[in-house]
Amino acid sequence: MPIFAAPDGTELAYHLKGEGDPLVVLPGGPMQASRYLGDLGGLAAHRQLVLLDLRGTGDSAVPVDPATYRCDRLVDDVEALRVQLGLERMDVLAHSAGGSLAMLYAARYPERVRRLVLVTANPWALGTAAPPEDRRAAALLRKDEPWFPTAFPAFEAWLDGAPDYDPAIAPFFYGRWDRAAQEHHARGDEEFNDEAADMYGSSGAYDPPATHAALSRLPAPVLVLAGELDGAPRPELAGRTAAVFPHAELAVQPGAAHYPWLDDPEGFVRRVAAFLDGSGTPVLPAAE
Repeated sequence: MPIFAAPDGTELAYHLKGEGDPLVVLPGGPMQASRYLGDLGGLAAHRQLVLLDLRGTGDSAVPVDPATYRCDRLVDDVEALRVQLGLERMDVLAHSAGGSLAMLYAARYPERVRRLVLVTANPWALGTAAPPEDRRAAALLRKDEPWFPTAFPAFEAWLDGAPDYDPAIAPFFYGRWDRAAQEHHARGDEEFNDEAADMYGSSGAYDPPATHAALSRLPAPVLVLAGELDGAPRPELAGRTAAVFPHAELAVQPGAAHYPWLDDPEGFVRRVAAFLDGSGTPVLPAAE
């Protein structure tokens, strides 16, 4: 397990899976250890996954200053990882809340991003978030599932601000509530840093107008991948995120929710690998 130092001296860890050209992977949560990503449904057969444990999560150290958990402050850690890897430019994949970190990184260091993949990414950095109506509409797509009568009341209570997370709502985040999904959810419960998650999007973390302006000039190709059944973001919101970038494409994975590499690993890997290999949008030169 490689270790490197962030600019403030915090020791950060990353995990390598697979071989080939590196793909830097930023986890969601926010502030969930990278373990839940696994090998991204087999994507490690195509790329070497560089799975970063954000500070205070997984095998990375807890920082002296908890204010450094803020999303914009974490950009320095991502850049330090690029330097550690010795990459002039790097491909980046970010999941869920990690999407906002990836957007802030791309806005600050556009010349360092070769290709960017945003997987069911929450676009908080752009000043938008999935409203409760989106989450409720997506949940109602599952009304014929056997677990729905028990899960939906808990889900509505959660949307209405219930103080505690109820595990009964977990099936809404998976396209199939099978044994693999249940085991994935059980493992993930142990991987969060709640203090860091509270700080991640705190006041000052985002400057949506500036980020929007910077990303509208990003030279790198971008893939925005949404799940058909996901409520945050729904495909429509993911489409608005894609529209910010000058060279972006939207892909909606059928039957998938918030973890599309679990719902259809083959389909997920096929789509993402094709994008990373350049069989879709051509790689553009870095900005001068």
